[in-house]
Amino acid sequence: MEKFTTITSRAVPMKAENVDTDQIIPARFLKAISREGFGKNLFRDWRYDENDHPKKDFVLNQSEYSGTILIAGKNFGSGSSREHAAWALAGYGFRVVVSSFFADIFKNNALNNGLLPVQVSEDFLALLLEKVHKDPAEEIEVNLERQSIRLLSSGENESFDINPYKKQCLQNGHDDIEYLLSIRDRVAGYEKRITG
Repeated sequence: MEKFTTITSRAVPMKAENVDTDQIIPARFLKAISREGFGKNLFRDWRYDENDHPKKDFVLNQSEYSGTILIAGKNFGSGSSREHAAWALAGYGFRVVVSSFFADIFKNNALNNGLLPVQVSEDFLALLLEKVHKDPAEEIEVNLERQSIRLLSSGENESFDINPYKKQCLQNGHDDIEYLLSIRDRVAGYEKRITG
């Protein structure tokens, strides 16, 4: 995975609440077993009509909005435990998803795949959505080390929580297996000590 330090980017505001994993990546696209190619079907049924034409009113089809940060409505990632939802978001190019609430399984899947879920207060989420909607060029800084998210134009900011282990993995670009491989000498030393 790519190391995560600080992301400064424009953002895509998607106000929809209670977005479940089937809306993020519909079940009919889950046949593949590798992580590749899921980004093109992110929010497929919201992005395209039955003739595969882009729906002009959906935010991902509006050229004024871009960036590696998705600002989502409350309760993002509910529903089934499919890891493919995180694959689709990351495959599309998002590095950060901001919401006032995430389903636990989605949050863990995101962290395991290099996608940072930033949980903020409902008031701060409303502020982010309003600012980016009014000015698509608004930039947001997400600083993992400081665990903060900040609007660059005004300096308004908020802190967010993250599991210390997952923070370390993101900072080093490790998934769980890569983390274990990075400390294999310590593991071997421990095994040697306890087996004598």
